[in-house]
This record gives sequence, C-alpha cells and structure tokens, in this order.
Amino acid sequence: MMDRAMDQLLAVFDLGGPVVIVLLVVSVVTTSVVLYKLWQFAAVHVGRHQALSAAVKAWDMGDRSQARETLTRSRSYLAPLVEAAFDGLDRVRLQAMCEERFVLLERGFRYLESVAQLAPLLGLFGTVLGMIDAFQSLQAAGAQVDPSILAGGIWVALLTTAVGLVVAMPTALALAWFEGRMERERAIADTLILTAIAPAGMPGRSEVDTDMVPARG
Repeated sequence: MMDRAMDQLLAVFDLGGPVVIVLLVVSVVTTSVVLYKLWQFAAVHVGRHQALSAAVKAWDMGDRSQARETLTRSRSYLAPLVEAAFDGLDRVRLQAMCEERFVLLERGFRYLESVAQLAPLLGLFGTVLGMIDAFQSLQAAGAQVDPSILAGGIWVALLTTAVGLVVAMPTALALAWFEGRMERERAIADTLILTAIAPAGMPGRSEVDTDMVPARG
C-alpha cells in the first residue's frame, strides 16, 4: 500500500512539476505550524480560565484571602498578570505584560496568512506554465494537431491550481479559528485585569482608564 501511495505521489509530481513539489513542502510546514499552535494553546490553557475567573470574582467581592487561594489553582497563562494586579502593579506594566503574552501566542499567524494568500497564486503560476507548455506542444504538432494534446495539457496545468486551493483553504480556516480565539482571550484579559485593579466598591473605580489593556488588533 505504501508503494502504491508513493507511486501516486510521484505521478502527481510528474504531472504538476516543481510547483506541486513546492506546494507540498509548504503544506507540510503549514501543518506543522498549525499543530504547534494547537499544542501551544493547550499548554498555556487558552480558553480555560475557570479558576482565574473565580479568583477575580472573590477579589471583586472583597474576599482577598479566598481570591489568592483560588488563584494558586489556576494554570492559565493570565494568572501571573492577575496576581500582579492583586499586588497593585501599575496598569502600564500590566499592559506590557499582556502584550508580551499575546505576541507569543500570535506568533506564526503571519505565516499562515501568507500561505492562505499566496498558495492559490502559486498554483495559478503553475497553471500558466502548464498552459504555455501545452500550447508549445500544440504548435510543435503543426498540421498533425490532435485535440487530445491540448485537452491533456490543460487538465495537467489546472492540477497546480487545484493543489494550491487545497493548501490555502484549510490554512485560511485554521487562521480564522486562531484569530477568533485570540480576540476572545483579549476580551477576557480586559475584564479580569480591570476587575482586579478596580474591584467593586473601590473609590474612583469609574475613573479607571479602560484602555490600560492592549488594544485589539
């Protein structure tokens, strides 16, 4: 079965040429990046802030000891930020700490975006090259023109466009999912940190600068 799969893969290479090989390499790298980002999100507990939310809620209600005890049970990457807010760290430094963590989580997004945009163009480039080759074969045939020569060349040329789309579409979906999760993480960080630095009943809470956390984008 492995030999058969390898033969089919080599046949695709022979038909699509170097463009298909490049797209295959890009797809392997892209899959690796997506898997790494999934592992990274799971490792830092992205989206899992139950204990952290409970700690901030207790802090907001004035139960300081319970808040700190609950915070020790949180494995969220935002826990150090909330602890720093409990300790009275100024909002400028909290902003810098937030942004540092978000930058690490968003690393690789630019690559995924580039693949989603360029893979179809690379496939189209392969199609153009294939069409040029097909018309050259048609011209070389002269008066002995066989329609199958042109038809065969066209479908082979279109193969690279299909491969480019196959690479680009899942990449675009993965990127959209990652970006959606990060938007939600930023909103959660906003709420938790603002609550931590200005709990209910704190004098001047209404005057807290709401832009102390990183701007979305």
